[in-house]
Amino acid sequence: MKTKFDKINVVDIEATCWEGIGAPREKSEIIEIGICQLDVRTMIIGNRQSIIVKPEHSDISQYCTDLTTLTQEKIDKDGISLESACELIQIHHETKQYPWASWGNYDRRAFEYECKRKQGLGLTIYPFGVDHINVKTLFTLMHRLKKPPEMSEALKLIGIPLQGTHHRATDDAYNVAAILSTLIGCCNK
Repeated sequence: MKTKFDKINVVDIEATCWEGIGAPREKSEIIEIGICQLDVRTMIIGNRQSIIVKPEHSDISQYCTDLTTLTQEKIDKDGISLESACELIQIHHETKQYPWASWGNYDRRAFEYECKRKQGLGLTIYPFGVDHINVKTLFTLMHRLKKPPEMSEALKLIGIPLQGTHHRATDDAYNVAAILSTLIGCCNK
């Protein structure tokens, strides 16, 4: 399948987490996928979507709720399987046809790990093509920084206010798309 380059899908995930080293016998799993599309010609960020994913092997800790605002009750009520979530983003965002971007490699690795684990169960669900943009690395290089900043620090450096709730995947995806649009804009001068 040929890659299209007029849009970039910007993705952020939230995952189960625990204070310190984690809960015994529980694995970190994706619990929210936030995605939006950056139109690289107009720099308009659109097609925002948040998908709640129900983990199979872990529960939502109080620490995770404090960080993300997601509760076990919300996950139980609104969550769908990771396979269904991946199918949804492929349909609504054509994720196999467009490059995708995230802040760092955590999101890419989490998708690769979880999809590979589920592939062992006979499921083929990895929703993205091969073209991934690490916005954190790109930002660090373009701004000639000595170390990569956190997303919220990067927004401050370029004078863009954080939109929405930090550590909610759809809001973080939007904020990363805003950062990416400034980096692409620098190239168009």
